[in-house]
Amino acid sequence: MFKPVVVVLALVVCMLFAPGRGLAADALPTKEAVASAQSVTAGTEKKESPWLVMPTFSSNPKLGTTLGLMAAYMHYFDEKSQVSMFGMNGMYTSTNSAIIGVIAKASWGEDHHRLVIAAPNGLIKNDYNDFLGTGKPLKTEDNLHALVGRYLYRVTGDWFAGLQGLNTNYQIIGQNALNEEMLQTLGLTGFKAGGIGLAVLHDSRDIEFSPTRGWYLNMNNIAYRDWIAGDNNFDVYRLDLRVFWEHWDGQVLAVRQSNQWTFDAPPSAYAPIVLRGYKMGQYLGKYMSSVEAEERVQLAKNWRATVFAGVGCLYGNGQDCNESENIYPSYGAGIQYVIKPKEGMVANLEYAQGKKDNNGIYLKFGYAY
Repeated sequence: MFKPVVVVLALVVCMLFAPGRGLAADALPTKEAVASAQSVTAGTEKKESPWLVMPTFSSNPKLGTTLGLMAAYMHYFDEKSQVSMFGMNGMYTSTNSAIIGVIAKASWGEDHHRLVIAAPNGLIKNDYNDFLGTGKPLKTEDNLHALVGRYLYRVTGDWFAGLQGLNTNYQIIGQNALNEEMLQTLGLTGFKAGGIGLAVLHDSRDIEFSPTRGWYLNMNNIAYRDWIAGDNNFDVYRLDLRVFWEHWDGQVLAVRQSNQWTFDAPPSAYAPIVLRGYKMGQYLGKYMSSVEAEERVQLAKNWRATVFAGVGCLYGNGQDCNESENIYPSYGAGIQYVIKPKEGMVANLEYAQGKKDNNGIYLKFGYAY
């Protein structure tokens, strides 16, 4: 009884704290709708608060129950730039894990410049019933300290190019001698790493947080090198494609195809399954590819709903997508409440089911993609 009550109460809090409540359009916002809203005279327009505050919640058999809070200040540097956000996010779990992070996301110069900086820190304690599909239980203690940054410049049209970098002091420690021995047997000892890379981005979405049409392509790499700040030399490449189609008077079909490939990486840095319903980092492979689709339905002025399904595969280094143990299906549904109508921001409550006993309940900010 505890988990459903907490989820319902958290969603009610999102409704109560949502500035501009009741101002959303009957359909998903479009560029034309936003432009029309911005043209309203100052005397009649109701100004939204620049603050975004909402609770977060998740429940997963692999990580336990997580309660958190995010707070951010929103600002527009000019009329053509995307909304910039500067904030913090903290969470605490029933496994006595604690994470706090600072994030800055900025767009300026009529959206010719985009910058993202994040600095997460925390102690993560996991209690796995079946770690990496070995059938063995495992308790781990992960110390996370990281700094991540990316700068993009609009080269032409909807195309951006830029640089990104990462520095992390990530460690995995077994909570007892037996668990430590198992980690070493699997080759999961954590790593200290620093890397730099290139990023190419295409973004023709009409609205960043609630797209109704357009497509988004993110291609990037990180070259981890010991001369930067690390213990290993390896490379990671990622490709993420998202496409959005509006249909049936306000409904949206969203499709995402994700890939991650690692070369000469330690097992701790292998590619994870990123689908909802699975604990991030529980299932790892040298290469990962996934595809998922989501139907987004407008229920009322402030309410939306989603149904989704997807499948992922881990392959390479002896793993093959023809083998069922390397295939990870995911499906579920959710309900969303609009908390910032102008930006299309939502509080999102979802349930996702994976294979075996993998599942999750999430109350979070924004859509999955």
